[in-house]
Amino acid sequence: MSKKLKAGVLGATGMVGQRFVSLLAEHPWFEITAVAASPSSAGKAYKDAVAGRWTLPGAVPAAAADLTVIDASDIAAVASKVDFVFCAVDMDKAATAKLEEDYARAETPVVSNNSAHRWTPDVPMMIPEINSDHAQVIEAQRRRLGAKRGFIAVKPNCSIQSYVPAIHPLLAYGPRRMAVCTYQAISGAGKTFESWPEMVDNVIPFIKGEEEKSEQEPLKIWGTINDGKIMTAAAPAITAQCIRVPVSDGHMAAVFVAFDKKPGKDEILAAWKAYRGRPQELKLPSAPTPFLHYFEEDNRPQTRLDRDSGQGQGVSIGRLRPDAVFDWRFVALSHNTVRGAAGGAVLTAELLKADGYLTSK
Repeated sequence: MSKKLKAGVLGATGMVGQRFVSLLAEHPWFEITAVAASPSSAGKAYKDAVAGRWTLPGAVPAAAADLTVIDASDIAAVASKVDFVFCAVDMDKAATAKLEEDYARAETPVVSNNSAHRWTPDVPMMIPEINSDHAQVIEAQRRRLGAKRGFIAVKPNCSIQSYVPAIHPLLAYGPRRMAVCTYQAISGAGKTFESWPEMVDNVIPFIKGEEEKSEQEPLKIWGTINDGKIMTAAAPAITAQCIRVPVSDGHMAAVFVAFDKKPGKDEILAAWKAYRGRPQELKLPSAPTPFLHYFEEDNRPQTRLDRDSGQGQGVSIGRLRPDAVFDWRFVALSHNTVRGAAGGAVLTAELLKADGYLTSK
C-alpha cells in the first residue's frame, strides 16, 4: 500500500466520533490528521476536549490526543489538512446536509454516519458487502455538485445492519414479506448507563424515527441505478418494531420472513456459509472473515458474547426455525457502533479507496 490517505473526523468529540478516532489511530491505509467539532471544543487539544467524556476502553489514542480541534464549519481549515473526512456531527438534518455538500464541493469527500443524505437519490447508502456497485452513482453526484473529486457516501441506519446482511444471500428465493423486532443498545442513542441511569433495569418500546428507517432503508440498499439515481426496490414489504434495551453495545433482531420460493433449511444455511462480499474478496483491512456466522446452539448469538465478532464488523445469526405465520424465523446480531456506525463507514472508505474514488489530493 502506498502512503496513507489523510483522514479527518467531523463531530470527533461525540460517541461515534470517538469510535472513528479509535479505529483510525492505527489504521493501515488512513492517517488521522484533523479532528473537528462544535465551536465550544474548537481550539482545545483533542484529549482536553473529550476529558471526562471519553467512552471507550483505554486512553485517548496518541495519534489524536494532541491534535487541535477545529470548528467543523471551518471547511477551508479542515480541508487543507485532509484527503477526505468522516462525518458524525450532532446537528439538525438540514444543517448536516448542507455541511456535507459544502465539503464535497470543496473537493473533500465525505463518508458519513449521519442520515441527512440517505435518501438523496445520487448518494450511495452502502453496506459494502451488499451494494458495492452503488458507488457508480458518485459520478452523477459529482456532476450535480460541480465537483471533480468531492462526493458524499453514507452508511445506513444501525438498526438494519444485522438482518439485511442475513436476508441478502437469500434474495434468489424472493423474500416478499418480513417482520422485524430490533432490541437496540443504549450506545445507539449516544448514551452510557452512567449518563442514562433510567435505562438500568428498563425497556423502552420506542426509538424516534427508527422503525421508519428499518422498514425503508433496506429497499434503497437493494435498489438499482437508473439515469444517475438509485431507484428503491419494490420488495420485500417490511414491518418493524424497535425497542431500546439495557445493553451497552449490540443490536439484536428477531426476523420473520416469507418467500416466493421457500428455501429449505439446508439451503439457507449453505447460502449464509458461502456468502462473500467484495470486502472479503479484496481482503480489505476491516473486512470480517467470515462476514456471516451461524450458531447451532439454541442460546446464541448473545449480545455480550458475540457482538465483537470480526472485531465488531461481523454479523452473527442463530435460531433458524420454521414459522407458523411466515416461512422462517431467526435472530441476528451486529455491533451498533462498529459495524452499525463508525466501523461500517471505515469499511466503506476502504472499499471506495480500493475502487479509486478516494485518492490523495
